[in-house]
Amino acid sequence: MALFGSLFGSKNNPNTMSLKEDKKKKKKGKKDDDNLAYDNPAFQIYDPGSSFNAQSGFINQQQTTPPTTAPVVVEQTPPQPTIDPAAIAAVVSSQPTVPPTTVEQLELDQPVNVIGADQVASQDVSRGQEVTNYNNTVPGSTGTTLAPTTDPEDKNKKVARPVRRYSYTIINGVGKKEQGTFEAETEAEVRNFLQMQDYQVLEVKERSKYDIDIGGNGKIGASDLSFSLTQLSTYLRAGIPLSDSVRILAKQSRKKNLKHHFNQLVYQLLKGENLSDAMEMQGSVFPKLLINMVKTAEMTGDLPSILDDMAEYYTSMDQTRKQMKSAMTYPAVVLTIAIGVLVFMLTYLVPQFTSMFEDQGAELPALTKAIVGVSGFIISKWYLLLIGIVGVIGTFYLLFTKVQPFRKTIQIILMHLPVAKDVIIYNEMANFSKTFASLLNHSVFITDSMEILSKITENEVYKGIINKTLENLAKGDSISSAFRGEWAIPVVAYEMIVTGESTGQLGAMMEKVAGHFQMLHKNVIDQMKSLIEPIMICFLAAIVGVILVSIIQPMFSIYSQIK
Repeated sequence: MALFGSLFGSKNNPNTMSLKEDKKKKKKGKKDDDNLAYDNPAFQIYDPGSSFNAQSGFINQQQTTPPTTAPVVVEQTPPQPTIDPAAIAAVVSSQPTVPPTTVEQLELDQPVNVIGADQVASQDVSRGQEVTNYNNTVPGSTGTTLAPTTDPEDKNKKVARPVRRYSYTIINGVGKKEQGTFEAETEAEVRNFLQMQDYQVLEVKERSKYDIDIGGNGKIGASDLSFSLTQLSTYLRAGIPLSDSVRILAKQSRKKNLKHHFNQLVYQLLKGENLSDAMEMQGSVFPKLLINMVKTAEMTGDLPSILDDMAEYYTSMDQTRKQMKSAMTYPAVVLTIAIGVLVFMLTYLVPQFTSMFEDQGAELPALTKAIVGVSGFIISKWYLLLIGIVGVIGTFYLLFTKVQPFRKTIQIILMHLPVAKDVIIYNEMANFSKTFASLLNHSVFITDSMEILSKITENEVYKGIINKTLENLAKGDSISSAFRGEWAIPVVAYEMIVTGESTGQLGAMMEKVAGHFQMLHKNVIDQMKSLIEPIMICFLAAIVGVILVSIIQPMFSIYSQIK
């Protein structure tokens, strides 16, 4: 039912409004006989065929009522319904709010098309302005059909464009010719980028699909990461922009792979990407831990501090790896020497004594016959031996890297050996605790931290414990409940995790756990190095001794025959 308000009313009638009174507040001196009254459209839905007379202020259904000075009563066939104030308030609240500027823009001598309350039309105004479409409807429509709009989230969606591989030849800043590779969308982008680096571009061409980088685009090592992150943090603290800081790293890098990766970072940063996204676009070049920590830094706005923490973290990881390499260097060298001596004796020394024994007709003992047989096989069937060794090593490597149950079985066996057990467990606990502490101290959620830890570790035993922790967290249990009773988790680590949870200082406790197991790991490595030296000497002596004994025994037989 259409609701009609009073067409005429006094100045004190709250249901009517005088346009001239509104204008008198702004322009004084206007005559009172120009007062116009009209019904508020928020209270009435009009027929589209009605018209508005700017001089009289009347709204007529079929004909215009002439203006008079006396009150005019409009007769209505249906009786005027009683309006409930609550209903009026509901109608008013459902209508769009038109700002005051919309009324002020309208001139009184211009026609206005009054349409339904659920429609919005264009207004013909003297200055060519339009009334804002607050209902987001298409002008001229009969309903509330929404006009096509652009979703703000669609603007943030990045459209993936194909990236091509290019090789270039340039003259660098010191006047030397230099070659390299680059990934970009077009050749022009490669040229522009190289010219921005103050290089003289000689040639840029697209690489063929058969042009493969051999060892040039691998992962960045821990030592390189530690140095680069320290340098980057220093540049940022000095006020150098991020893109310029990474550009400096690229120019000072002497390794081709580092220069390539840093140039790719600069290219993505200049395109407007975040540092974490630029790192992630390069695949497995940058560690996942570093990428997630940089994302956290981008949200908190404290990138230099997190870069310093990551530099310290990778310095510690690099020291641990160097300790392991140092511990394994001596036995590897001794083992290589032992194999070389063994091959020399079996292929050169043993055959000479064998021919002498045959000439003398000496009876060969079983040990000598075995050594002679091995020597003959190596000399005549060496290629089969080489194929067998390569096949065994290759099969073991493929099974260890591709088959998860096989890898887990080998790791469990190694973790139960007397010396290797402490080395592996202490190293894994130190890495786990230090990484977990770094994530917690930088406000990374525990569930996200566990997911990152599961991707970092390569030990299937600890990966299973972390996955169990994620399941317990999803159920609402604590972290320590997943570590309870696990043979790969030392009791000291479990108790400190429980203490950290109960006191709310889990990050600080993980740092203490990491420091404790790093010290234990270093001590075990030192002990292993001191034990390996005599063990390898004994091993080498045993091999040489067996061969010598196999040669000396027939000589005693020949000496007895001569007597």
